[in-house]
Amino acid sequence: MARPEAKLKELKPAELRREVGARRDLVVTVNRRSERRLIAYGEEFLYEKLPVGTRVIYPPPPLDELADPDQAIRYALLRPENADPLFAQLSPNMRVTIAIDDISLPLPQMRAPDIRERVLNQMLQTLADYGVDDVHIIIATALHRRMTEAEIRRVVGARAFNQFWPDRLYNFDGENRAELAMLGKTDHGEEVWLSKRAAESDLLLYVNINLVPMDGGHKSVAVGLAPYNSLRHHHNPATLRDSHSYMDPKHSGLHRSANRMGRIVNDAVNVFTVETAVNTRMYGPMMDFLHKNEDQFSDWDRTRVNALRWTTRNMSNELRRTVLHNYRSPYGMTGVWAGDTDAVHEKALARVFQQYAVPVKGQSDILIVGVPFICPYNVNSIMNPILVQCTGMGYLFNMYRGKPLVRPGGTMIICHPLRDEFHPEHHPSYIEFFHRCLAETTDSVELEKRFEREFAHNPTYTHMYRYGHAYHGVHPFYMWYWGEPARQHVGRVIAAGCEQPEVAARMGWEAADTLDEAIAMATSELGRSASITYLHLPPLLIADVE
Repeated sequence: MARPEAKLKELKPAELRREVGARRDLVVTVNRRSERRLIAYGEEFLYEKLPVGTRVIYPPPPLDELADPDQAIRYALLRPENADPLFAQLSPNMRVTIAIDDISLPLPQMRAPDIRERVLNQMLQTLADYGVDDVHIIIATALHRRMTEAEIRRVVGARAFNQFWPDRLYNFDGENRAELAMLGKTDHGEEVWLSKRAAESDLLLYVNINLVPMDGGHKSVAVGLAPYNSLRHHHNPATLRDSHSYMDPKHSGLHRSANRMGRIVNDAVNVFTVETAVNTRMYGPMMDFLHKNEDQFSDWDRTRVNALRWTTRNMSNELRRTVLHNYRSPYGMTGVWAGDTDAVHEKALARVFQQYAVPVKGQSDILIVGVPFICPYNVNSIMNPILVQCTGMGYLFNMYRGKPLVRPGGTMIICHPLRDEFHPEHHPSYIEFFHRCLAETTDSVELEKRFEREFAHNPTYTHMYRYGHAYHGVHPFYMWYWGEPARQHVGRVIAAGCEQPEVAARMGWEAADTLDEAIAMATSELGRSASITYLHLPPLLIADVE
């Protein structure tokens, strides 16, 4: 049985260190004595001297994790936001569906036990205690690839996997029309489709992990359990251009559309949301130098940096990729909330911004970002050029509130080898998109008009999505559209360390052999007075730009 409510008290993190307003020390200006800076560069790291005067923005230190995550989850289920406790909503003959976030988050993957396993175990125990046995667990993949059996087992844990796989634990299928239901249209004419099992359930439970503010809220159910006919309304150039910042849901066209759809869903379905937040503890003791300002490195830190760079440089591509994707991060849970979707998301967002926000004054002429080996769409896979574009221009450019770190018409330098390399099983439609569609145009509106529906309904890509482990045929279009606000904002994009200049040219970028060369190219028109900002990632941060 669930623990009696009277025996539980609200659990809060220990004293939350370095509140947002006191984080000016995370913005550092490079001088002549400054050390070299580590910069993510695909599956390796650059270690570069940056020009004097460069502004470097570091992530905040990790917030303290909850002392007892399992007890915190029990408390959230017993004391939800604007909703009855979970146990009070249960009866033996009801139909319950649990939906959970897929493998896209957190990145890198979390050390066991995964937060989703912890929450699932608490939910399943409560459901069993109250005699509910018509239970399904759906991985909310939307148009992402199906997770493998091993990936699912690792995320949900042995208890849920052994009890429910494969008949009652499975990936969402956005192309199984017999298992989809239309719930209506929003006042903007957006069709709201949903998993039929979820739509016909007496109770829909959603388990979410918030890594950045664009996760959670109505985006969970209305996107994660929806097919192309719904997603096309907000994953398009017009809607994404109408986004001030993806990291500020109040100013994101995508979130406004998802919110409209989510309210249709919540009017038709009894949704009980569980959202969790994690800290920035991305690396354990052997790699915690990645959390530090390089000017504060010890001799031991420098030794580890050199060892990491030597090791990755001397591995084969396949071995290096395997090692990196098998790394598990020691994230700590900093909060958990349950109940009404809007109320829960408001509290989760507050904690997320408390973890990631760094105050920054003003914009720069040049923004430098390093694209790492992983993004939400290449877990256990390859970071192809379209995903480099999505990560650099879609995510990292948008790591701000207020206004972008780079001024309008400025230059963005993206550090990555940028190879013509794709995973044929996971990203088959990406290959055709890159070599055929981008060869004809890089304009998002043109791509949408001329090619999107063809790829969305391509029978080969649909078959690979449904029965293999491929992203949906339309997925590369969405990843290209994701960079639309950055393309509209910046004047130039330079790929630093680009090994195949023709790949950069295909995407409309310029290529430079080194970061120094890229900076020289960027400053050639502006002169030495050009201001430069380096966004020091990973771990993640969000710049509150004044």
